Amino acid sequence: MTSAAPMPEDSPRGYVARYGGREFRYQLCYLPGHTKATIKVHVHPNGKVQVDAPETAPLSEVKSAVQRRARWVLKHLDGIEERNRYVLPRQWVSGESMLYLGRRYVLKVIPDSERSRMSCKLIGGQLRVQGKKVTPARIQKAVRQWYRNRAEDVFQRRLDLMIDTLPWTTKAPAWRMIEMQTQWGSCSPEGTVLLNPNLIKATTRAIDYVLLHELCHLVEHNHSPRFYGLLDRFMPEWRSVKEQLDGRAELFLSFTKAGDDSELTV
Repeated sequence: MTSAAPMPEDSPRGYVARYGGREFRYQLCYLPGHTKATIKVHVHPNGKVQVDAPETAPLSEVKSAVQRRARWVLKHLDGIEERNRYVLPRQWVSGESMLYLGRRYVLKVIPDSERSRMSCKLIGGQLRVQGKKVTPARIQKAVRQWYRNRAEDVFQRRLDLMIDTLPWTTKAPAWRMIEMQTQWGSCSPEGTVLLNPNLIKATTRAIDYVLLHELCHLVEHNHSPRFYGLLDRFMPEWRSVKEQLDGRAELFLSFTKAGDDSELTV
């Protein structure tokens, strides 16, 4: 059986749930304007637990919903912790594995005293970084910019292709890239789509799933049955695609800065 207790006052909507001698923290987010939505419990790829509830839901009802899902939450948190054990901080040296569109490439660092600017190119099975003063920080900066450049091109092309298959829109919405802590993407109430540049490391099918997810929000702004119906209609296998994407999140998001213990996560 579980119980819930409020977290410190600086986090008024944060709570702790307990189950079988263990506990986990979760953030409660009320959905303004949605009185009939169901209570949803999410475990994000970085281990954060979020509970979405309609604004009219009593706190006791929210806690009961979390209690019913506590075992499921802990199972997912255990899986994330286990996978994280095998994700090592990058050293930014030749031989390291780099991911791009679901495939692995080998990082090749080439010192070049005649090249003042760092360059990064995908050649064969190698991601080659070339230039002088090839410090870990400069290598990471070059690779990170290469990822963003590729993401901008790939995301736009996949978005244009998907728009042609959807009946509710004929024009791609405005979009931009931003590194988020708990999401692969999001869609604002005004219809602007935000995408995580680290998504470029995933397969094109996973990218398509995230794009479809956000485009469905253009017509259904919450995770209602109608929203999931749209996902089922235009990507019947979206659940397995999402599971595979979230299962590899630790690899896609491990972008530790050289000389810094902090991580850039979605």
